[in-house]
Amino acid sequence: MAQAFAVEEVVQRPAPQVWEALTDWPNAHRWMPGVESMTAEGETAEGTRLTFRARGADRSSTIVQCDVGRSMVLRSIQGGVTADYAYEVHELGEGSARVTLVANCQITGLWWSLVSPLLRVAVRLSDGKQLRLFKAMVEESGVCGGG
Repeated sequence: MAQAFAVEEVVQRPAPQVWEALTDWPNAHRWMPGVESMTAEGETAEGTRLTFRARGADRSSTIVQCDVGRSMVLRSIQGGVTADYAYEVHELGEGSARVTLVANCQITGLWWSLVSPLLRVAVRLSDGKQLRLFKAMVEESGVCGGG
C-alpha cells in the first residue's frame, strides 16, 4: 500500500477520553469530512463493521486491527481501491494525548492505476483535516461518547 498522508495532533484531554471520543461512531460525522452518519455493528474490536453514509451513498469499513485504547485500522474497499486508516492514541501526560492518522491506499485495475495519483491527492485534501477537526470537537465541546 502507498501512503496517501500522515497527520498528528495533540489533544488537551487524557488518552482514555480521546479514545472514547475517537470511537464514538455516532459523532464521527462531526470530524470526518463527507460522512453524514455512522454506526458500528458491535463493540469497537477487530472484525467490527462500520456502516456510514458519505457523499450520498451507503458505504462500510471494517476494523481490521484493534488494540483497544491505543490503536485501530479501519479498512474500506470501493471498486479497485482499498484504503486503510490507521489511528493511534498516545498518552503524553499532563492530561493530553497525541493522536496520529496514517492513510494508505492500494489501487488495482488499469483505470484505477491511471487515476491513483489524483486519488491520493483527493484523499489527502479531504481526510487530511480529520484530526484537526477531531481535536477542535473534543477540546471545544468535550464530546466523549462510547465505542
